[in-house]
Amino acid sequence: MGVHVERADDGSASIRFEAREEHLNPAGTVHGGVLATLVDTAMGTAVRTVAGDGDVPATSQLTVTYLRPGRPGELVVTARLRTKGEHLTVCEADVEQEDRGLVHAVATFALLHH
Repeated sequence: MGVHVERADDGSASIRFEAREEHLNPAGTVHGGVLATLVDTAMGTAVRTVAGDGDVPATSQLTVTYLRPGRPGELVVTARLRTKGEHLTVCEADVEQEDRGLVHAVATFALLHH
């Protein structure tokens, strides 16, 4: 997707993404599916910073709250772990554009052992 990971450590992650014309819906704003993919990607990256060797995070639940529409331009996504259990981990993430919140999301990840 062209996501740039800025930081990923200690249960948190920050990514940047340049929303372009192809990421827009018919209304001319960033498609909700793109925003959901971004928060899922950032949270999965955060979980991987604390997962054991051979553990793969798999999204088992994702709730996305859309606060305002996004426009073409840079989006910043920050994610952080809220609770890490033995088999499930809960994260949250925010998408901002020009220091304004666009999305808040919460997800549960299962750790699959490979």
